[in-house]
Amino acid sequence: MIPSRAERELVTEIRAELAAIAPHRSCCRLAEAAAFAGFAWRAAPARQAPLVRTALRLGYRPGDDVPPWLWDGSAGHCRVAYLRGLFLARGSLSLADGRVHLEFVVEPGEAEGLAQRLRTMGLPASVRMRRRRGVVTWKSAETVGTFLRMTGAGTSTLDLEARRVARSLRGELNRLLNAEAANLGRTVDSAARQLEAIAQLGADGRLAALPADGQAVAGARRDAPDASLGELAEATGLHRSTVQRELRRIERLAADGAAARARPTVPLRRETALGGPI
Repeated sequence: MIPSRAERELVTEIRAELAAIAPHRSCCRLAEAAAFAGFAWRAAPARQAPLVRTALRLGYRPGDDVPPWLWDGSAGHCRVAYLRGLFLARGSLSLADGRVHLEFVVEPGEAEGLAQRLRTMGLPASVRMRRRRGVVTWKSAETVGTFLRMTGAGTSTLDLEARRVARSLRGELNRLLNAEAANLGRTVDSAARQLEAIAQLGADGRLAALPADGQAVAGARRDAPDASLGELAEATGLHRSTVQRELRRIERLAADGAAARARPTVPLRRETALGGPI
């Protein structure tokens, strides 16, 4: 699936919103800067400029040694800052056809530890290996939305969720329209068969032999070829099940008559007596 231009632009907006955050606490600045450790500054030119600006905003320059920071024992706001920096440095977000995919690409030995950290934050993720790299992945739109809101991309996340809801509503509307069209098609086909059956019984003189309910239903169908079963029931004052039963009876009688007419007539053979013709 190839993301649309609007989806690619939204991903860019989300990254820009996160990169523009300047933590007020020095501990959060340290935690976010620690997430940049090991980032190959020259290997990702598309990310280099915003990350350089973010690093400078945090008080560090690319390549500077960052004081050690530990997840264990850190406050929740510091952990959020660390995850924000990790997403900016090692994460990628993909939006395509309403599907959401966010992943972190880390060293193989770091993947399980990162997944465990995310679980402690209420964000369970899957882990796999890809080209000798550890990949920690979310495919749940709800989980991705929670992470983005948690890390500070509230405005862009609202846009993301609005687009997802709009897409869902369009899909549901299309499903309902398709179902309605299919039902209408079946109603038209059924009405055509029933009208043909009524005409055949009328031509054979068998329509008048139907019980009163059958004659009433046949007359209502002729008067309203496109009426639904409910509308026929209302027009005749009968229950819907009675209307359906009488229409089936009409179609069955017409089919039996057509089958009888199509059955070949077997000519009588002349009898012979005493070995000679009569």
